[in-house]
Amino acid sequence: MEPCLCGLLVISISLFFLFTYSSPSGLPIGIHPLDEKFYASEVIKCKDGSNSFTRARINDNFCDCLDGTDEPGTSACPMGKFYCKNMGSMPQFLFSSRVNDHICDCCDGSDEYDGSIICSNTCVMGGNVEYKGISYGSTIRDLGFIDAKGTKTEVNADESIQKLKGIIVHGSLCAAAKISSESLSIMESK
Repeated sequence: MEPCLCGLLVISISLFFLFTYSSPSGLPIGIHPLDEKFYASEVIKCKDGSNSFTRARINDNFCDCLDGTDEPGTSACPMGKFYCKNMGSMPQFLFSSRVNDHICDCCDGSDEYDGSIICSNTCVMGGNVEYKGISYGSTIRDLGFIDAKGTKTEVNADESIQKLKGIIVHGSLCAAAKISSESLSIMESK
């Protein structure tokens, strides 16, 4: 084997292990720390019982388990889950289809480990904690706005509807009065 090809093979194998094993304990990337014992044996059974696989087949980009147990760090399995450690913020699970998709979903950037995109670690700044605390949906019972002073002003939907109806009626009456006064002016001028 030529020296150039041999060096490329060594680098490829090193990168595979670098990306597959992310922690000093040898826990494969994308796996929750509480599952370390589950993944410790040489032969591992899929969590749904559909199959079993060897430790070497974890994150090999081939879906051996229907539930994605063997591919937490790749997007090979549609039902797979990826664990974001998000040190300094809230840990979270993502669908593994979001792994290496060129979008930084984990605040620590661990879901984009292939090097094709560099994700800033925003966990120390609060990361996704603020996003989890905000409810972006609103309901009729929870209408309101925040004024310039930062205090929330509640809005009663029924009261708002009545006010709008009043404005419409008032506007209609004003328009009718204007038409009447214009008609009266025209009649007086004749």
